[in-house]
Amino acid sequence: MKRQLRALAAAGLLLTSSLVAVTLGGTASADTLICEQYGSTTIQGRYVVQNNRWGTTAQQCINVTNNGFEIRTLNGSSPTNGAPTAYPSVFFGCHYTNCSPGTNLPMQVSQISSATSSISYRYVSGATYNASYDIWLDPSPKRDGVNQMEIMIWLNRQGSIQPIGSVVGTTNLAGRTWEVWRGSNGSNNVISYVAQSAISSLNFSVLDFINDTRNRGAITNSWYLTSIQAGFEPWQGGVGLAVTSFSANVNGGGGPTNPPPTTPPPGGGASCAVKYTANSWNNGFTADVLVTNTGSSAINGWALNYNLPSGQTVTNAWNATVSQSGSAVTARNVGHNGSIAPGGTASFGYQGTLNGSYSSPSSFSLNGATCSRN
Repeated sequence: MKRQLRALAAAGLLLTSSLVAVTLGGTASADTLICEQYGSTTIQGRYVVQNNRWGTTAQQCINVTNNGFEIRTLNGSSPTNGAPTAYPSVFFGCHYTNCSPGTNLPMQVSQISSATSSISYRYVSGATYNASYDIWLDPSPKRDGVNQMEIMIWLNRQGSIQPIGSVVGTTNLAGRTWEVWRGSNGSNNVISYVAQSAISSLNFSVLDFINDTRNRGAITNSWYLTSIQAGFEPWQGGVGLAVTSFSANVNGGGGPTNPPPTTPPPGGGASCAVKYTANSWNNGFTADVLVTNTGSSAINGWALNYNLPSGQTVTNAWNATVSQSGSAVTARNVGHNGSIAPGGTASFGYQGTLNGSYSSPSSFSLNGATCSRN
């Protein structure tokens, strides 16, 4: 459904609109108007801006600047219970054989040491759209066609639209709480992170969202990051929407941000202790968790597993990536607390909702080894 017509963008045809004549993959040295359906140009000698009108036959024009683009003309509209009309965007990486100049993507996730981005938007009123930041991944270093995994970050949602799939929980990334949706559009899987209120600018780690998607079992470290993109999906209206600035940097040579968990000690003996301190009220609770390495060797990369009693649901966490499936919870280290020296500790916490009386988890295991309770 989504973006399947983009393959035509690889044709490299000369645009023939009466308003513009730009070759796909050309360079915008001054304001450039693109009205061709899949027209694109480059900016800053580093990024590609694409019109990418795929959900309507009506004309759409974007004005490309050195820093981004603005939707100048948008004549089409789509029902809010279906797909949007387009995805005009600026991107770094490779998309349907159209690669940004000098890009180092695709890059295997295991080799990414950092991936950062900065984005600023200008919004308008009276339109139905989302401001979407897309992260595309695939099991192979794919430069054409549809990738198998799409991460969407919805920085602004206006109107009665919603992401693909259904809500699976919330998470705390980039210093904010996001509602997490998961589903498939028939061509690729999609995990969407929806902001609680409109965000006009964000400077963040792309790798944090990739790691959260990996921790949900949607990808592995052997997959490849192929492109990162920022733009708009309009359904109705949207003239004046703009990306006013965009930057992206992906650095390699790192290895996994979270090292592979260490092997449990022979015989499965405990090499860890857990202190679980909770505070509950009528319909919610918080928990602080302290993990101690009681073994004789360092723990490099950890995953703590346990079950929450019935009626408890994690809503946001700090100092760990916490995922929940039914009652089963997995808390994984983040970059700064992945190593625990012998006798050392790592701590994290989270907030949750409560339905019924409160009780704490009864048992914990760290990297497969049963922990004692403090």
